[in-house]
Amino acid sequence: MYQVNDFVLYTLNTICRIAEITTRNFGGKEIEYYILRPVYDEKATIYIPTNNLKLKSKMRSILSKEEIYQLISAMPQADYIWIEDDHKRKEVFQHIIDEGDRYQLISLIKTLYLQRQKRLQNKRSSKMHVSDERFFKDAEKLLYDEFAFVLGISPQQVVDFISEKLEESADLSSEKALQA
Repeated sequence: MYQVNDFVLYTLNTICRIAEITTRNFGGKEIEYYILRPVYDEKATIYIPTNNLKLKSKMRSILSKEEIYQLISAMPQADYIWIEDDHKRKEVFQHIIDEGDRYQLISLIKTLYLQRQKRLQNKRSSKMHVSDERFFKDAEKLLYDEFAFVLGISPQQVVDFISEKLEESADLSSEKALQA
């Protein structure tokens, strides 16, 4: 069970603080609720009945700094998951967005980034299919907003932060290889 002042992801794209856990009378019934306040929109309020498994399943704990560092270090090994069939690709990519698994999101971002680079190298338009572009932006937002919040940086700084950490990791690997 979550506690007051815990931070959670709600519906994968909204970082919220649990402001209260309280009982309210709606429609003549006493029901216990989590009262969520989105961190980027404190005026909004979201009520989640604590006994509603379907709505509670949309609440997930946010990552810790350590988990973010582990994800960043795993980025170079992320799978390339391109699917040629447009329909099947949309289906798989939508599933990844809906599930919100951070490792899968990294694979999705990496794949779409590499596809864009491939298009540029082949001197074709760098524009991706509209749905691929949307998946790319959605995956980045999901991951980068959470990273930014946990790390205390702006979402615009996340890419630079990741690049810096990956460079540091590569430098350490090179040093270890030279010492061996």
